[in-house]
Amino acid sequence: MNQTQTSHGAREVTSPDAAVLSRLVKRFRNAKGEEFTAVSGLDLRVRRGEVVAFLGPNGAGKSTTIDMLLGLTQPDEGSVRLFGQAPQGAVRAGRVAAVLQSGGLLPDLTVEATVKMLGSLHSGGDPELCIRRAGITELRHRKVSECSGGEQQRLRFALALLSSPEFLVLDEPTAGMDVAARREFWAAVREDAEQGMTVMFATHYMEEADQFADRVVMVDQGTVVADGSVSSIRAAMSGRTVSALISPQEAQAVASLPIGVRSCTVRGGRHFFDCTDSDALLRVLIDQTSASEIEVAPRSLEEAFMAITHRRRADQEVL
Repeated sequence: MNQTQTSHGAREVTSPDAAVLSRLVKRFRNAKGEEFTAVSGLDLRVRRGEVVAFLGPNGAGKSTTIDMLLGLTQPDEGSVRLFGQAPQGAVRAGRVAAVLQSGGLLPDLTVEATVKMLGSLHSGGDPELCIRRAGITELRHRKVSECSGGEQQRLRFALALLSSPEFLVLDEPTAGMDVAARREFWAAVREDAEQGMTVMFATHYMEEADQFADRVVMVDQGTVVADGSVSSIRAAMSGRTVSALISPQEAQAVASLPIGVRSCTVRGGRHFFDCTDSDALLRVLIDQTSASEIEVAPRSLEEAFMAITHRRRADQEVL
């Protein structure tokens, strides 16, 4: 167990984990009244000081898991503990803060008024510092309703910093931001992480996980399908990606050969082959097809994720 210094100088014994999610299950009903499971027996442990990327396709259960993590919804089964206590208590104490995708802003207030109003709820909070840290100084006199989606996300980031949280949860935090704003946002988050803040972020931008995460957790169909460092995830799906300009007919013929081609997708006019034996595939493309501009590259995090989820779903279909 760790000991941390409280604001009153007393020593408080806390869990060495920022978050522990155990066997989480959450079910919903659709418009027809049919029950479906959004999160299915999910287990996750986030250690203090980690920067964890939480990845998954739409409908994988990411946002539902985050809602349960923050105490915004209750699991049907399983438990959540933040710093050894219930989520609501950790959030009320200001130890956990979040940047969510929507809601929580009053459209008629200015950016500055919003930060100062909520800052008054946090003893010791520094609204001016949070405005600067979130990169919204130039927006301070603008009404919230006049801010773009990306600017509103940066405002939510400023609000999340008001309590000086130990654990920051980000749900698609850079949605709507341009490239420069995304870079500035992650520079600020990384600076906080280097000071010991725990960060968990859900994102669709694979390069963000690649660049900023210490650890990657991939979820699909409501459960964890891969968990480790970026390099270990790639290593788990060892191999290279082979792409080429090739006709659809030839690509289909190559994919049907017994050379370990798992899948073939088309992006930007190029065919991308996911295979177990890239050398054999190269020989076929060069000797037996009219393929041109053949390229071989290390597998990206996005390709690893697609391969992992594709393989898992194929295995389930077999069962």
